[in-house]
Amino acid sequence: MTEQPKNPAPSKVLDRVLVLEMVRVTEAAAIGASRLIGRGDEKAADAAAVEAMRAAFNELEMDGTVVIGEGERDEAPMLYIGEKVGAAPGRGPKIDIALDPLEGTTITAKAGPNALAVLAVAEEGGLLNAPDVYMDKLAVGPGYPDGIIDLDKSPTENVKAVAAAKGVEPGDIIVCVLDRPRHANLIAELRALGCGISLIPDGDVAGVIAVTNDDTGIDMYMGSGGAPEGVLAAAALRCVGGQFKGRLLFRNDDERGRAYKWGITDLNKQYDLSELAKGDCIFAATGVTDGSLLDGVKVRKDGVMTTESVVMRASSGTVRWVKGEHRRGR
Repeated sequence: MTEQPKNPAPSKVLDRVLVLEMVRVTEAAAIGASRLIGRGDEKAADAAAVEAMRAAFNELEMDGTVVIGEGERDEAPMLYIGEKVGAAPGRGPKIDIALDPLEGTTITAKAGPNALAVLAVAEEGGLLNAPDVYMDKLAVGPGYPDGIIDLDKSPTENVKAVAAAKGVEPGDIIVCVLDRPRHANLIAELRALGCGISLIPDGDVAGVIAVTNDDTGIDMYMGSGGAPEGVLAAAALRCVGGQFKGRLLFRNDDERGRAYKWGITDLNKQYDLSELAKGDCIFAATGVTDGSLLDGVKVRKDGVMTTESVVMRASSGTVRWVKGEHRRGR
């Protein structure tokens, strides 16, 4: 198998202190959302995560711009695309931010698995300004030859290529797919090959990241989901290795117009990792509910809240697992 590309040069803007500060931000969002786990109110859970994340950002010495967020300014009261965050506008490091304060609102409302608070940061201009449309996604973990996956090939061709490189039969490959009616044909094609399919109800950021972790047993991710989540997942893979392909999907002229507004002119372009998240970048996530990647927020008998987070940096290839204890009122 071919070597993975070398890590990008360290950013002079993304100070290493900022790496752990990003964990504080996702922890705050996860704790905010955790109080609504299982309460059946998706909007309230999302609003709590958004408010907590924004407050945490505004305590940091940085000059941040949200490039992927809760929607356009007229759609979201805070953390909207273009919003400035941070306590040092014009003075602190200029960074672009992609975020999802609660990736898995339905999961949280129903107390299901794999809900996360996630974000990615890069130098100004480092993250694709993906419009809020669907994206066709294809991902595989590290250790495979470059270009082994391709959205212009069929699911069968991609599975066979990965199986051959891994030295197994196509039926031995496990594929993660978002459980949606639109994926019926994809699921049928994979099952005809004998593939195992890990169907997830929501949370495709965690689904994509699962391909990088041998313990999950997942070899590939396939299917369509939100484009903003695709950029977040790509940032994570830039840090830990793997390959990702993405292509924006448009259902109507309004969505095409939204893409043009954010400077996207080639509507059929197949994006690679380095085009979705350029140069050095940081990815951070904190579990809201228990999942394959992280444990969720817990409240101990003594009232202390515990969190589990992961933070990664592309330039160093470092992955840190952070367990936190949060005492109220201190």
